[in-house]
Amino acid sequence: VYDMQYMRQNYKAYYARDGKTIFKAFSELRDNYESIMDRCRELDKRIWDDAEAVAGVKYAEQLAGNYRLVMGAHKLFQDNTGKALYFSKENKSNGCVNTVDLTYPESPLYLLYNPELQKGMVLSILDYALSDARKDKNCAAHDLGTYPHANGQVYGDTMPLEESANIIILCNAISRITGDWTWLTPYKKTISSWAAYCRNEGQNPGNQLCTDDFKGPSEQNTNLSIKAIIAVAAYGNLLPSIGGSEADGAKWKETASKMAKTWESDARDKDHYRMEFHKPGSWSQKYNLVWDKMWGLNLFPSQVLDKEISFYLTKQQLYGLPLDSRDLQTKSDWIMWTAAMSPDTPTFLRFSDRHYDYMNETPSRIPLSDFYTVDNGRSCNFSARSVIGGHWMPLLADKLGH
Repeated sequence: VYDMQYMRQNYKAYYARDGKTIFKAFSELRDNYESIMDRCRELDKRIWDDAEAVAGVKYAEQLAGNYRLVMGAHKLFQDNTGKALYFSKENKSNGCVNTVDLTYPESPLYLLYNPELQKGMVLSILDYALSDARKDKNCAAHDLGTYPHANGQVYGDTMPLEESANIIILCNAISRITGDWTWLTPYKKTISSWAAYCRNEGQNPGNQLCTDDFKGPSEQNTNLSIKAIIAVAAYGNLLPSIGGSEADGAKWKETASKMAKTWESDARDKDHYRMEFHKPGSWSQKYNLVWDKMWGLNLFPSQVLDKEISFYLTKQQLYGLPLDSRDLQTKSDWIMWTAAMSPDTPTFLRFSDRHYDYMNETPSRIPLSDFYTVDNGRSCNFSARSVIGGHWMPLLADKLGH
C-alpha cells in the first residue's frame, strides 16, 4: 500500500498523488499508451544520439543499455509539502536509502535530462539537516535510513568531507543548469557550515572514509582533498545568490585557489600526483577534477590534468584503469568521470572502449556491475547500482564544458 516512510510518515509512490488509485493509473496508461510509448522512444533516441555525437557508437551503446538500470534503483514520491523526492536504494550492500555518495556519482544522467529529480535527492538531505537530529552537525549526513524507512541516518558520520562536499557541488550544479538559486535560500546556514568544514579540513584530510569506502579509510587522500577544494569554490559561486555578497563569494573562491596551489605542491610525485599526500609512489584516479575543467574554474594548474591523464594511460589493463595503486579493482563510474577530462575524443576512447569490452566480455552475467577487476572483468559483488549514471559524465562535460 505504501512505498516509503520518510520522517515517520508513510507515503505512496508518485503515481498516487492527489488520491489517484492504481486502477486509475492503469486506465491512464491504457488510454494514453501510444503517446507514452512515443515519448519513451523519443528519450531512447535522444540518449543514443547525444552519446553518439560526443564519442561514437560504442559509447552510445553503453549508455543506451544502462539508463533504465539507473532509474530502476529509485523511488519517486511527493511529500506532504508538495516536494517531489527521489530516493535511491543502496543495492548489494546495506540497503541504505538516499545515500549521498550514490547521489553524487549518478548525478550526470539527471543533471542532463531531469535536474528536478536530482534536486529531489538533495532536498531531503538539506531538510534532514534542519531537523532536531542533525541541527548541531557541521557535516552532511551519509544517508536517510535503511530502505524503505527514511527516518534518519544509520551509517554514521564516517564520511564528513565526502558527503558535505558532494551536496555543495550538486547544489551548485543544479542551480547553474536550471538558473534557479532560490530553492537554496532556506538552507544558507547549513550549507555555510558544511563549506566551512570543507575549507578547514579539506586541505589535508584526516583518516576518513571517502565514497570508495569498500577499501577502508584513506589518510590524507588527495582526491578527497580535491573534492573539498571544489566545494569551497562552488560555495563561493552560489553564495551571492543565497543571501551573501559578491565580495564574500570572491573570498571563498580565492581561498579555493590557494588551497589548489598548495595541493599541487604537496601531492606532486614526479610524473603524476599521489593517492595520499604522505605516500610517494602511490597514485589514484583524480576524478573529482572534472568539475574544475567543466566549470572553467582553473583552480588547479593545467599540468595537473595533463600529467594525470598521460600517467593513467600507462596504467590501463585489459578492461580499464584501476581505481588506484592498491590493487586491480576499479569503478566504472569513476573511469568515465576520469575519461571525461581527456583532451580529445581519441584519448577518451582509449578509456571508454575498454569498458565497452568489459561490458561485452565480463564472465559475471548480472545487471551491470560498476565494481570489477580490470584484468579479468569479474564483478567484485556490486550489481544494478544507480552509480552507473556516472557514465553520462563525458556527455555532461561536453554539454557544459568550457
